[in-house]
Amino acid sequence: MALRPFGFLVLVVAGVGLLVAQPSCTRYSPAAQMAGTEEKEERKMEKAMFAAGCFWGVESIFQQIDGVVDTTVGYTGGTTDSPTYREVCSKDTGHAEAIEIVYDPAKVSYEKLLDIFWRAHDPTTLNRQGPDIGTQYRSVVFYYTPEQKAVAEKAMAEAQKKWKKPIVTQLVSGGVFYPAEAYHQDYFEKKGIKKSCHFLRD
Repeated sequence: MALRPFGFLVLVVAGVGLLVAQPSCTRYSPAAQMAGTEEKEERKMEKAMFAAGCFWGVESIFQQIDGVVDTTVGYTGGTTDSPTYREVCSKDTGHAEAIEIVYDPAKVSYEKLLDIFWRAHDPTTLNRQGPDIGTQYRSVVFYYTPEQKAVAEKAMAEAQKKWKKPIVTQLVSGGVFYPAEAYHQDYFEKKGIKKSCHFLRD
């Protein structure tokens, strides 16, 4: 009987020629090794945050982008804690209606998200998007890292080439983000609204 070259010890008893096969503690197990090497690494997600007018329409657009894992609408950039929608609309808190985006950088880049941001609203109108007027509707890129800031600055310079009027978008370091009330989340989806007040320009 042929002995397997791996996984067994061969014991030779002098003068007798007795061969005994015993299990080895160094047994080679392809299945075990495969299981160890095929453990999925947790994919690192990243965040982006933008303000571009009414957050309902902005969220609806970004939810259609492949690689966007999650979206939350809310308030940021103001002076009071945990503001309500009514308080933000009063224009006294200084907050902007914003959207926080969790995305997979392996599927969509920050540059691509910025491209969507510039195309989804008019960055040349100060504190206004269409019929919505007020500081809460201002155009802002809230960056989380120096790298995001540098990318946003470059992207804004490129976007300016497509607009005759100067872009008034602010570049601001991301601060505390307060999620909006539950009824604001996924608003268009809940209401079955197909046509958004935001649309992508060429």
